[in-house]
Amino acid sequence: MRVYPEKLAGQLQQNLLPVYLISGDEPLLVQECCDQVRLAARNAGCTDREVIDVSNPGFKWDEILGSASSMSLFADRKLVELRIPTGKPGAEGSKALVEYLNISAGSEDVLLIIAGKIDKQSTNSKWYKALDNAGAAVQVWPVDAKDLPRWLQQRVSAAGMSIDNDALQLLCDRVEGNLLAAVQEVEKLKLLAEGGQITAETVTTSVSNNARYNLFDMTDNALKGNAAGSLRMLHGLRGEGTEPAVALWALLREIRTLYQAQQSVDSGQNPQQALSSLRVWKNRIGLMQGALGRHSRDSLSHLMEQATEVDGSIKGFSGGKPWDNLESLILDLASVR
Repeated sequence: MRVYPEKLAGQLQQNLLPVYLISGDEPLLVQECCDQVRLAARNAGCTDREVIDVSNPGFKWDEILGSASSMSLFADRKLVELRIPTGKPGAEGSKALVEYLNISAGSEDVLLIIAGKIDKQSTNSKWYKALDNAGAAVQVWPVDAKDLPRWLQQRVSAAGMSIDNDALQLLCDRVEGNLLAAVQEVEKLKLLAEGGQITAETVTTSVSNNARYNLFDMTDNALKGNAAGSLRMLHGLRGEGTEPAVALWALLREIRTLYQAQQSVDSGQNPQQALSSLRVWKNRIGLMQGALGRHSRDSLSHLMEQATEVDGSIKGFSGGKPWDNLESLILDLASVR
């Protein structure tokens, strides 16, 4: 049967099924679902745990069949974790999984399959349908930008705190695209929030990098047109061991927002409305408006292309050195039209 991630805890309280398939490409949420199954299995008496990873060198599908055959040798219940990073077991794996279910029918042991994203075609395969019929299939979807505020609000509430709208938007801006960072920030906020109330000031104190140079100041200086200050911080970040991909992420998220806002402005919307509709925190609208005033749609399109080239140089398929390309990107972002 299909079970939504948010409903998994309730299902586990009602009944521990013999098979759970947890799949998706959001590592944090997949991990949390797996931890729920592990805890429920342990509480139900699965004191032994066997881990089988199909990506290990020399792996053979006979291993999972051998695990099923040896179940009767153990006095206690066992949790078998089968990890399929690609989400595709292939023809041999599909056959082995179906056979495993036949061999283990009636056993009290639990099979937990942890897989990468499973495409629609695979959900119609024989192995997937067999697992779906024998237990629960939990498909985890990434949290996109429009759903992030609601997701973070739920996390904050679950932690016993409340958060105002400005603080929530600021927190979303700071951790967008990184759920693990978001969870870590919520944990830090538990120590900083007075009376359990999170304000924008609390978030700023928590999220700010304690290093002398930080990503957000580097980006803000570039948006202000302060190329020298932004480059100085970029060099500081490099000296502190920051990866160039992290610096690119901080710059690109602002460039992308500016480009989208400029498209709306060109369609007749005023800059403040355009930025507000893109969920830009209201205390940053002035900063972003200033950057829009220095750029045009063409210059922002060029910045997007530059960012792609920087990404290529980081990954090794474009020319130039990543840090040199980042300098050029900052200079152009900070430049006057």
